[in-house]
Amino acid sequence: MKLKLDLDDFRVPDGKPFRIKKAKTKVKDLYQDDAHFESLIAEFRTEIDDLQQKMYAQDRQGLLLVFQAMDAAGKDSTIKHVMSGVNTQGVEVQAFKRPTDDELDHDFLWRTTRVMPPRGRIGIFNRSYYEEVLVCRVHPEIVTKIQRLPAETTKNVDKLFADRLKDIRNFESYSHRNGIRIVKFFLHVSKDEQKKRFLARIDTPSKNWKFEEGDVRERGHWKDYMAAYEDAIDATATEECPWYVVPADDKKNMRLIVSAAILKEMQSMKLKYPELPPEQKKHLQAAKRFLLAER
Repeated sequence: MKLKLDLDDFRVPDGKPFRIKKAKTKVKDLYQDDAHFESLIAEFRTEIDDLQQKMYAQDRQGLLLVFQAMDAAGKDSTIKHVMSGVNTQGVEVQAFKRPTDDELDHDFLWRTTRVMPPRGRIGIFNRSYYEEVLVCRVHPEIVTKIQRLPAETTKNVDKLFADRLKDIRNFESYSHRNGIRIVKFFLHVSKDEQKKRFLARIDTPSKNWKFEEGDVRERGHWKDYMAAYEDAIDATATEECPWYVVPADDKKNMRLIVSAAILKEMQSMKLKYPELPPEQKKHLQAAKRFLLAER
């Protein structure tokens, strides 16, 4: 893999305060041209697919990839480009919109917990339970007026969100202990780049469907969102369940960094095809002799 990349530049270490102002939204191009990019991304896909097949066969561990970002950062396209070469039988993608009435009748982790990937598979969350400490934190009225929580719980909103961050950290630790590794990506796009992409959606008829009026209104809360992301990442970045803050102003760079991080995390899982016990190997050889003897 001809790609000079230090993933520690993007991986948020546990125990070290995370400051979003220091996080980059762009880096120098990691690829020489479009052809070079395509060859790099294809190589990543092949290696990720190979490891996923071992994960499926081993059936001892699973992987959850969480993607969070501001609008127009490129979550959908990144998931598509990075994972398009992986066997679809081993990958499950979940996209989370506004909670339904049924989901609001349960705890805030319920709708995501029930679709966690099983061992042997890769799960992808396009948005996730982190919305509950991001969007809800910027718009606390969602919690106080819509989520049907006990009045005692919503008295102190700051405590509520601090408790939710603890719950998320504990849930991720629990998942890890049970064989599901969780790797989280914040696709960090700049406000200026988001503006360019919004204008492109407006000016390009084939992209009009992607644009919503609320997208522009949410830009007015940019600082609040950055503060919410900073707190969430700072509180939940651990060695076992890391955050990667990925510069997103250039989509090709972003996809390469995400691919490299997924590959590195999967390599650390020590995935391999299961070794058959001697008795089963004997059965295999017996079956082979039987098949070769057929006329």
